Amino acid sequence: MPSLLVVLSGATRWTQQDGSQRPTGFWAEEFVEPHKAFTAAGIELTVVTPGGRPAVVDEGSLSPQSNNGDEEKVAELRAYLENVKDLLASPGRLEDVDPAGFDGVFIPGGHGPMQDLAVNEDVARVLQALLPDRSKVVAGLCHGPAAFLPAGDEEGKWLFKGRRLTAFTDEEETQTGLAANAPWLIGSRLQAAGADYVPGPAWASHVIVDDNLVTGQNPASAADAAHAVLKELAARA
Repeated sequence: MPSLLVVLSGATRWTQQDGSQRPTGFWAEEFVEPHKAFTAAGIELTVVTPGGRPAVVDEGSLSPQSNNGDEEKVAELRAYLENVKDLLASPGRLEDVDPAGFDGVFIPGGHGPMQDLAVNEDVARVLQALLPDRSKVVAGLCHGPAAFLPAGDEEGKWLFKGRRLTAFTDEEETQTGLAANAPWLIGSRLQAAGADYVPGPAWASHVIVDDNLVTGQNPASAADAAHAVLKELAARA
């Protein structure tokens, strides 16, 4: 049975350009849909956050507006999160993770990862162990690839330089109304760092598979990204 590490942000606030603190966390659909798919497939899951802090959902991700006005979907997301509330309240500590014990890592988004995972040495350590090993799978969704930014090799070269990937686009961030006060934008930052950044149409499912690297652009990509991860895990079993 494959084992997958799920790294969630432990952040509850996102520091803006003007110094204000915007409430944040993980994006509901980006955790729920993959967790549902991985669980159904029998994957052994371990959920961790920096410091083992509770993983808090971004309440904005549970608004009808953020879910195309679908209140039934919102109710289903809330019900799923309620069923796993103990897991989210007491995740493992990222600092204690031995990456050798996992077949891959999956990092959901929400703006939380831009606050904590983007500068986290332990997520970098996990990625340094898993990405160069093509028998392992590394995946990030939406703003989750912010966690890729601190990961360098022993010579200091960014591990994801030249890799094809996607993430939440500057266009999408602008349409949310959050781009103007954001400290930086994930799409631009990944491209500037040297990734072969491949955006898709705004708000449509868009998943890139580059060997053992799987990335999804936005919440609409959550289920497709999870199934791509399952396919890559099976191919390496």
